[in-house]
Amino acid sequence: MPLSYPSLSHPASHAWTRTKASLFDVGHMVQYHISGPGAEGFLERITPMGVRELGTGEGGLSVLLRAGGGGVVDDCLVTRLEGEGEEGLFYLVANAGCREKDYKFLCEEVEKWVGSGGAEVRVRHLQDRGKAYGLLALQGPLAGEILGEALARECRVDLKTWYFGRAKHITLKLATGESLPIVASRGGYTGEDGFELSVHPSQTLAVAEALLESAGKERLQLAGLGARDSLRLEAGMCLYGHDLDEDTTPVEASLSWIIPKRRRTLQGSEGRFNGAETIIPQLTPKSKGGAGVSKRRVGLVVEGAPAREGAEVVDEAGGAVGKVTSGCPSPTLGKNIAMAYVKDGLHKIGTSLQVVVRGKKRRAVVTKMPFVPSRYWKGGATPG
Repeated sequence: MPLSYPSLSHPASHAWTRTKASLFDVGHMVQYHISGPGAEGFLERITPMGVRELGTGEGGLSVLLRAGGGGVVDDCLVTRLEGEGEEGLFYLVANAGCREKDYKFLCEEVEKWVGSGGAEVRVRHLQDRGKAYGLLALQGPLAGEILGEALARECRVDLKTWYFGRAKHITLKLATGESLPIVASRGGYTGEDGFELSVHPSQTLAVAEALLESAGKERLQLAGLGARDSLRLEAGMCLYGHDLDEDTTPVEASLSWIIPKRRRTLQGSEGRFNGAETIIPQLTPKSKGGAGVSKRRVGLVVEGAPAREGAEVVDEAGGAVGKVTSGCPSPTLGKNIAMAYVKDGLHKIGTSLQVVVRGKKRRAVVTKMPFVPSRYWKGGATPG
């Protein structure tokens, strides 16, 4: 995926996604099937997710965790595709930049799981004859309308009751007839309503062309990495290797919300996920008798020049208190926004800090994320 396409500049493509719809080719992401009688328990070991509670077609954001320190190996999406209880088929999407590391991690963790008495787990890349499945992200307020018009006649899907975080098997109208089954997940990386479509490698191009032709260029345009990055930053979403890494726990990353109540205990088996002995005590602040954390991920609005990754964050006395991990001008807000890790206690909304940009200190205010309100489809007005 290029930074942008000739039809629209980066800022124009960003604005188009916020007002109409864009199509992103995110086939560089790595898609896995995790299956077998031990799949549910295995996923509850390597993530802090409440996998047991997932019904068919339900999923969400989680993280792969390193044992012991609870560092984030990668962030991922996990969805139950088939099967209830212990036996099941799960769909996991992870980052391209972690491809080799993640696969090694999964294989090592399966070996440890089975070696400790866990039931069989199978991990495989989602591919056919050596070719990886495609992944297309249809994002924007018109995404539901566009997908609805592109559905094959035989595909009966109610978009009004297809909520954020749910996946369905669909088929689309192609020039050659009905497509092969597509796993479509409602959600995305932009903060807008949208769908991520997992497509058989033989039809990825045909599906993209069918969506573009059906919608017309007045509603749908291709978008690149530049817009994807500024959109996800406005949405307050992390980019692995920048805002997340193996030296950071979910609590430090302000991702405590991905750990359900059932799993927030070291008693019994509920909290037996990798790194739980580090992460669970961090959930309780030091002021309340817990371990707490020393740093937290925050959003910043920065005055003057934009703050980029690596910029130092200082307090009003000039003392170093953190680092910027992502930053850019926000096309939607017309302000410079950033994410940073700062000392615990300086993470409260409205806290005044400074960021060193090009040798000059610029005022920065801790701001609630997402910077731009998300518009995921959770019911209400008609989607699209």
